Amino acid sequence: MFRLAPSLLAALLLAHAAAPDAPAQSARSRSAGGTWAFQPAPDTFRPEALLDLRSLNEKQAGEHGFIKLSPDRNSFVRGDDQPIRFWGVTTYVQRDRSPRELAHHARFLAKRGVNMVRLHGHLESHDKNPRFGASDTKGLDQAWQLVPAMKKEGIYTSISPYWASEFKPVPTSWGIEGWPEDQSPQGLLFFNPRLQQAYKSWLKDLLTRPNPHTGIPLAKDPALAMIHLQNEDSLLFWTEQAIKGKQLELLGKQFGDWVTQKYGSIAAAQRAWEGASMKEDDPRRGILGIHIIWELTQDRQGGMKKRLDDQLHFLTETMHRFNAEMERYLREDLGCRQLINAGNWKTADNIRLNDAERWSYTANEVMAVNRYYSPVHVGPNNGWRIDRGDQFVDSSVLLDPRAFPLAIRQVRGYPMMITETHWVPPMSYQAEAPLLTAAYQSLTGLDIVYWFSTGETEWSNQDRAEWDSASRAKWSIATPEMLGQFPAAALLFRRGDIKAGPPAVTEHRSLDQIWERVPPIIAEDPGYDPNRDLGDAPKRAHLANGVDPLAYLVGPVEVSYGSDPNQTKVADLSKSINREKKVVRSNTGELYWDYGRGLFAMKAPTAQGVVGFLDKFGPIVLSDVTIRSENEYAAIVAVSMDGLPLSKSKKVLVQVGTRARPTGWVDRDATFPIDGGKTTIHGRRIESTGKMPWAIAATEATILVRNPNLARAIPLDPNGYPRGTATVRRKAGSIEVDLPRSALYVVLVDH
Repeated sequence: MFRLAPSLLAALLLAHAAAPDAPAQSARSRSAGGTWAFQPAPDTFRPEALLDLRSLNEKQAGEHGFIKLSPDRNSFVRGDDQPIRFWGVTTYVQRDRSPRELAHHARFLAKRGVNMVRLHGHLESHDKNPRFGASDTKGLDQAWQLVPAMKKEGIYTSISPYWASEFKPVPTSWGIEGWPEDQSPQGLLFFNPRLQQAYKSWLKDLLTRPNPHTGIPLAKDPALAMIHLQNEDSLLFWTEQAIKGKQLELLGKQFGDWVTQKYGSIAAAQRAWEGASMKEDDPRRGILGIHIIWELTQDRQGGMKKRLDDQLHFLTETMHRFNAEMERYLREDLGCRQLINAGNWKTADNIRLNDAERWSYTANEVMAVNRYYSPVHVGPNNGWRIDRGDQFVDSSVLLDPRAFPLAIRQVRGYPMMITETHWVPPMSYQAEAPLLTAAYQSLTGLDIVYWFSTGETEWSNQDRAEWDSASRAKWSIATPEMLGQFPAAALLFRRGDIKAGPPAVTEHRSLDQIWERVPPIIAEDPGYDPNRDLGDAPKRAHLANGVDPLAYLVGPVEVSYGSDPNQTKVADLSKSINREKKVVRSNTGELYWDYGRGLFAMKAPTAQGVVGFLDKFGPIVLSDVTIRSENEYAAIVAVSMDGLPLSKSKKVLVQVGTRARPTGWVDRDATFPIDGGKTTIHGRRIESTGKMPWAIAATEATILVRNPNLARAIPLDPNGYPRGTATVRRKAGSIEVDLPRSALYVVLVDH
């Protein structure tokens, strides 16, 4: 059950009582309790730690063989067919740290529940005049070092070896005809045979050369779990419009060949298109013009629509064909047994084009997308750094559930991953991220989320050069309110504490619907990346008469391609979504989201907790736990460590997150324009980015666990070692603890 203080009544949670306005959000905590300095000692991994999740991992990654798909092809199993769940991180530590530091980093991550890392790299040579197809020797060795270092700690690795956005210059000697050296070759990999030849050469070097650190090639190493073919590239994104000149002609020639195969000739295709033409059409040479991607985002009629439908079909099949050929090459020519993921990108129009993008991934086993929670941040370096004078919106996702990164349509028969995510600073409500993610991953069956990213051996808590100081870093997740919140979240997700829900939506789509750009019944919002998207704010997918997008918080939202649309089913969402009261409950009854007041609550036999603006609610009574907090904002969760229900467990982890800012951080209210002056919004202006250490809002909370076995509460330091004492009250088969003001973790034990 969910229950609040008597003054507010349990009806608020159980019967959708009226929700008042959302609490005001200041960039400073209203708590009078002050802050504490986050200054952890280096972790020595001593055996007396009471919090160490290394035992969740295998003794070494891949000891049971290669990771495979489950029998229903929706999730992962080990080589011995035992189910496995992954808690992932993108790491860059292999780039500039010693082997000893890399080994330490692996152990540090394993202790906090990580069992998968992603290498996001570039394999093309960075020499001044590289030979065609030459690989970057440093990049190769970084991958060769990373896999065995992680393997030793039971952590699998996946490798993303190609990112078109960062590939430049493109040497003219390579024969990519007409392509400017200083322009990234976005889109070209899908159709340019010369670039594909180089790409295969890079993969061959990476995967078939003996790893000098192990003696075996990565292709034969089961600790390498997955290969991502490429990162953030698509013929259906705005970057398609940058393909010009000889390369656009090459694509147009392939389009001409495609329509000839479909219609018998270009002339027959033009008749089917009712004469819709382009000045670039050259039937004599077998070339057809390619409309810019913007046209595919528009409503068109008649022959023009038919031509655009065919262009979409052609572009999508081009990507699918590339993905299929790369899998053939990896399997047959290189002998790889790793799982393969095609891509992870979005489209220029997630209503009209997203299913086409995802269909192109069906050539391989695993789906993926990159998705961040990224409120507005305006500044000259907002793509990578936080500076004095920047303006931003400081808002919890609890008050904006449509911005939740896990609101994803999953394709049935394919595991789904988020290969990059982060609750992006300078927004300060990060403590909610791991727990919300773990809970809704479990509910919806989303398989892996990779937190992006870290380049630190342990924590991001050192000020180096001013431009590279931890207090100004934007993409680091090695902070107390992100990485520090991993243990409980990783434990409950990997162990399967939260029940998977039945589908909230199961949509069936014919392929013709996809090529004809018929809107789905529920769409995904595209998210926002300041480095790739126009404007300053995330866009929304406005789907008229569609299924309520809050369905993503009710249960899995699934889609099947090439099937009968008449089989589409939508659950009765009125049982779970109350728009008037701004409340959503999962169809399992274990998860509750009040987006009007800003509260998430979770109740499962082995994991119970809350996140949000807790001082607005008074005591929150869950099945076996009662939490009271005077913090304006906090995340507090209790997780059984021995796998027994919380009411019977003899060892319980209590994890706490509040809000953290660099010491000396100052911001103030501000009103500022965005999107070129089209809109004015209220937010904050940074007066000082401060410096290390992190100043964490002191915990002001108590937790009561209804369990007669528990007798003591042991506060832990950030490395999981006992530190100090906590006040405990035993009464009526329960233990009540005043949570320490300066501890992320407390362990409750029976003696």
